[in-house]
Amino acid sequence: MSDQNSQPGVPAEHTPPAGHSKPRISEQAFIEVQNSEEFGELRRTFRGFAFPMTIAFLVWYFAYVLASVFARDFMSTPMFGDYFNVGHFLGLMQFLTTFLITWLYIRHANTKLDPIARRIRERLEGAAK
Repeated sequence: MSDQNSQPGVPAEHTPPAGHSKPRISEQAFIEVQNSEEFGELRRTFRGFAFPMTIAFLVWYFAYVLASVFARDFMSTPMFGDYFNVGHFLGLMQFLTTFLITWLYIRHANTKLDPIARRIRERLEGAAK
């Protein structure tokens, strides 16, 4: 279903209702933001968390995989009885660290990234009015 507000290639449910269109932001405004110190700070803050955390997790993940292949005796060392071993424990820790990293990222984004992004967005939207 299409109406007079719909835009080509944009589903109607993603098109603002009549009289509630978003202000148009110029291409130049986006370029200015991209070149701004504030946007550079946003990139540095994101990368300062994402890159080290990604490297740490990949090292941890590949260490687990390599230990599973090359350190079978160590990985099969029993823990908590005969049915649970070091490999099982470290495998479960992979899940736990995934959830931990997700929680840390959400906390980082909420406290560090979102305030900067909000300021940038408000400046862009204010300039478009």
